[in-house]
Formats: sequence, C-alpha cells, structure tokens
Amino acid sequence: MRESATGAPGLVLHASEGRPFRFDPGALCLELLPTGGHSGYPRYEVLHTPADLVRWAGWSRLRLGPDLSVSGGELARAHELRSSLWRLATARAHGTAPAAADFEVVNAVAAEPPLVPRIAAGAGKEWVSGATGSALLSTVARDAVELFAGPYARRIRECGSHDCQLLFADTSRPGSRRWCAMERCGNRHKVRAHRSRHQEGDG
Repeated sequence: MRESATGAPGLVLHASEGRPFRFDPGALCLELLPTGGHSGYPRYEVLHTPADLVRWAGWSRLRLGPDLSVSGGELARAHELRSSLWRLATARAHGTAPAAADFEVVNAVAAEPPLVPRIAAGAGKEWVSGATGSALLSTVARDAVELFAGPYARRIRECGSHDCQLLFADTSRPGSRRWCAMERCGNRHKVRAHRSRHQEGDG
C-alpha cells in the first residue's frame, strides 16, 4: 500500500499477483479498511507499529505530514475503530442491520478533538503541526459519521468480484459502480466474460 502516484484520492494497493492498482473507496474512513487485520484477514495487517499508522495518514487523502505523533494505545484504538468500520460497512453493503456497539465505537472516537486545518501560504489546505493519533482517528471517525448518516450510506458496496471483499462508497453520478477498480476486478470480469462467450460460440 502507498499513496496514489497521481495525487488523486485513493490508495495504491497490490493484488495477490503483485500488480499495483489504484483503489478509491470514496471516503476517508473507508481508506482505513484495506490496512487489514480485521475479521478473517490478519495476514493482510500492515498497521504493526505506530509508525505504520503515521505512514498510512500520509498516504490517505488527508496527506498528513510525518510530524504526526502516535502512541501504542492510539494504534490499538485504530485497530478497534477499523474493525467497527469494517463491520458497519459490510452490514450496509449486504443490507443487514449494523450493530449498535460499532456505532458506539465510532461515536466515542469522533467525540475526541479532531485534526485542525489551516490555510497554507500558497492558499492550499494543510494541517496544524503537532497532531496526535487521537486527533487523526477522530477525523476518520467524524468522516464515518458523515458517511453512514449521509446520502451515500445506501451506496456503500462490496466489490462485485467473487473473490474481492474491498468496500467502497459509490460517489459516481449514475451510482452504477460495481468494482473496487476497473483496472483490476472490472477488467478481470471483462476477460472472463469474453472467454465465456467464445467458449459458448465454440460449443
């Protein structure tokens, strides 16, 4: 995982075969999910140390600088928040009832003071230096509040590929997004469909 080389929202992930692809989940809070570890995916864990969470913050759409300070306790809190976000997003994607306990985790983290934005000298946006892991997680949790209580809550989906569980919010105007990334699962689907048509034609 790393920052998108184009500077566009989203992360650069690596498929199981090693090929990189850009994945934009449509919301900051959903960018935390591909860091792994939750549910049955401990082998995909990338947040092993506080420094790993600092790196993720720089790769995320926050583009937070390396002066972020993260403690071991804040890293554990990130794992807890991520698990709750994963369960909530999965419930939305599959049309099942979300657990109240997971909303409570998000709300508790969101209640902490968030990152403080400011206008940079070049009129761009930046974050006030000296931020903590708690402020980072509060910002992520507040984004989750906006997502799950907002108009895109009904557009939280799981990738349409049978072997991909990446979750995203479909923010496209037509609301017809099916894949985590067209360059990965979308193209694989097109290749399979093409082969299937040819095999039927040969038969």
